[in-house]
Amino acid sequence: MRAPDRTDLRMLRLLQENGRLTNAELAQRVNLSPATCHRRMQRLLREGLITGVRALVAPRAVGRGALVLVGVVLDRSTPESFATFERAVVSLGFVLDCHLVAGDFDYVLKIRVGDMADFNRLHGEQLIALPGVRQTRTFFVMKEVIDAAPLDF
Repeated sequence: MRAPDRTDLRMLRLLQENGRLTNAELAQRVNLSPATCHRRMQRLLREGLITGVRALVAPRAVGRGALVLVGVVLDRSTPESFATFERAVVSLGFVLDCHLVAGDFDYVLKIRVGDMADFNRLHGEQLIALPGVRQTRTFFVMKEVIDAAPLDF
């Protein structure tokens, strides 16, 4: 994979701002022919500089207005216990993000639910039942100041 050039970076910035740009619109904004722009887009996808394209859905519109962050501490800090936990957490559809972190927790999970009762049920039935979980600490988000901001490059 070669390093992105100025045109690639401009294309990436424009697509972060508006992923619905047509190839023709994008080509015009970066001063390329549509064919050249299309080939560059295919390369950016193939090389993994663009990892996916999707719509951002309003959580409240689909009954997932409550955002919860959960710190997870495992009972052991071994590669095997981490791998076992990660395999299990990937199967939980309500977990939006899972990050291995340094500090007071082993993992931080980002979860969207309808309300506190929904979370309480998921926590009691599924989260604390994940393999190796010793402790969780829950943070209900009161206000989302920044969420899914574009990368600054």
